[in-house]
Amino acid sequence: MRSFKEIKKHYDFTEEDEKRLSSLSGLMADNVDGAMESLDSWILTTKETAVFFAEESRRKRVFAAHRYWFIDLFSGRYDTQYYERLIRIGQTHVRVSVDAHFMNRAVNILRNFCTRVISGAIDIDDGEERTKILISLQKILDINLDVITSSYIEEELRTFSRAYRVKNALVTFSEGFSQTTNFILVLALIGLTLGVVGLFFSDVYRLITGNLEHGIITALGSLLILWVMVELMNTEIAHLKGGKFYISVFIGVALVAFIREALILTLKNETHEIHYYYIALILVLGVVFWLVTKAEERSR
Repeated sequence: MRSFKEIKKHYDFTEEDEKRLSSLSGLMADNVDGAMESLDSWILTTKETAVFFAEESRRKRVFAAHRYWFIDLFSGRYDTQYYERLIRIGQTHVRVSVDAHFMNRAVNILRNFCTRVISGAIDIDDGEERTKILISLQKILDINLDVITSSYIEEELRTFSRAYRVKNALVTFSEGFSQTTNFILVLALIGLTLGVVGLFFSDVYRLITGNLEHGIITALGSLLILWVMVELMNTEIAHLKGGKFYISVFIGVALVAFIREALILTLKNETHEIHYYYIALILVLGVVFWLVTKAEERSR
């Protein structure tokens, strides 16, 4: 199943849409009784759905869930938790054998109701803003249907297909293993960053107590390494949040490491040939870093 970030991107669901829907929260809270009356009356007057709600306790529980879902549409918070709630709705409907057709019809009823409320609440002179709000409403309802319907399909496959259950278990294990590996990587980066901080302070101490020229160069090299470690941490954090992974950061680590070594070599009595090797390596890595960075900028 696609990630929620990818789904929102495909529907062009932006922060502006979130703000518009959030601005409707008060209006829809005032009209939630009317929305639920429209939905519940259709459910109870339709033969196929009315049978499911013959038990009063079930009817109260499900109708309360409908109310919560409707209000949540205009919360303005459409994060991973919201995505997981939609998935559970689809999975629950499959377990109790609710046809996806009735979910589509229920959303259609609420779509029409919300359109009437919005059209009546916003002045006719502000038609452009009303249109934008209605488009945002269509997006969130379509996203809800997309996720819920997809979870319908996956839950049915999981129920009736042994091969899919094995595949799903493997994917779940792989995702858990990947998350654990990322956690270990973050801890390792934290440890290495603390080590580099210690190295920097050690170089600063030698700068104060020893050779001034040597201390400045080694401290500068350690500072470059620390800067790269911070960039690595930021890249990994962005990756864990769903961002893209950029290989240029690792090339930058190698580049900075060679620059630091080249700086330290200037303090040693080494042959000029070694200096030329380091200069050539730095030049090559610099060109590669520039090319990779340009390619990543075009892909953003």
